Amino acid sequence: VWSVAAGVVLARDLRRFSEALAASAPAELRLITPGLTNLAQRIIHTIAAERQSREAVTADANYSHSLLNRLPDALFQLDGPPGARRIVWRNPAAVRAYGAEESALLRHPQLRAALAEVELAEQPVRATISLATPVPRDLDATVIRSGDTGRAAPIYILLADRTRERELNRMRADFVANASHELRTPLTSLIGFIETLRGPALGDAEALPRFLAIMAEQAERMQRIIADLLSLSRIEMTEHQPPAEQIEIGPVLRQVAGFMEPVLEKASATLTLDIAADLPALPGDSGQLTLVFGNLIDNAVKYSALKHGAAGGTVVMTAHATPDADFNQPGVLVSVVDDGPGIAREHLPRLTERFYRADKGRARAVGGTGLGLAIVKHVVMRHRGRLLIDSVEGEGTTCRVWLPAATLAAVPARRSA
Repeated sequence: VWSVAAGVVLARDLRRFSEALAASAPAELRLITPGLTNLAQRIIHTIAAERQSREAVTADANYSHSLLNRLPDALFQLDGPPGARRIVWRNPAAVRAYGAEESALLRHPQLRAALAEVELAEQPVRATISLATPVPRDLDATVIRSGDTGRAAPIYILLADRTRERELNRMRADFVANASHELRTPLTSLIGFIETLRGPALGDAEALPRFLAIMAEQAERMQRIIADLLSLSRIEMTEHQPPAEQIEIGPVLRQVAGFMEPVLEKASATLTLDIAADLPALPGDSGQLTLVFGNLIDNAVKYSALKHGAAGGTVVMTAHATPDADFNQPGVLVSVVDDGPGIAREHLPRLTERFYRADKGRARAVGGTGLGLAIVKHVVMRHRGRLLIDSVEGEGTTCRVWLPAATLAAVPARRSA
């Protein structure tokens, strides 16, 4: 900038000097006037060309910067001497995806190995990275050094999140395996009754209504299993993307309580609500949270009925704000408590596994699919929250869901109940 300004001043002074010579200098000096004028013009043209070149370079740089900011994949720039690199710039996609995880990301063994390798390599280095928290993620990393080997030139890290496509492949395999396993029993039952009705029981007016009722029950069970499997698959597809919408959790909980009235009435059960008025807003998917608390209340009602029979039982749902000290950041704790038969402590760690049943006979009695708590777990993980389950045999079960008031990537989502 200073060189351009100095050139402009010099060209202006030369032009003025040339004009002064032409007007009043002796004839001998006037001979050099055309040369000075040409020199001034050449300087002006050179400065104009340099200015245009600088403007073009600036425009290209701005355009490149704009493109990098619009990349859907995360991009980091590292500066500093080899072995002591630090992040000096990241694009918006990197901020959204990793936030407070950046430091932990650079300490990942595969990425550290790629950074060490690229210091001596002329070609980009690629690596596959698996992150365990806040939710499992699979990343393809491309590490590029800008400059000659041995120089402390900037290094760029491009991270492409492959979690979704790999999860899709895994979910397809899981879906087929789980569906074939869980659907086999009711399907076998249906086929057996159909064969009986076509053979020995053909025309049996007494057996027909009973058989049809059992067949309808088995068909409904298959329908529930398929619906829950599809719900679980949809939730897992978005699990690595925390919700962006801010919601009020109080109205969601009251709406769920309204939806559950037919279930409560059928079981002669009572639902008591204790929802604080000062709950903070939180990032959440109201549809998925409705599914979570609907599942928890449904389970509580059914298991309370196992203990109390026709008298039903009592389910209590509470919600209150939690101080920072409880979970390292502010949030909301929702508890669903039943007075059912309870669950043996050895089963608690596995309750959120797909199709896991602590008591198969009891699960069949309440008509569960074995997927409800798996759905709850994955929704809570997507919200970067925590699911805590405690139970005392003979007294009942308490399911607590903690949801953060602000989604921080540094807060891990607990995978175990």
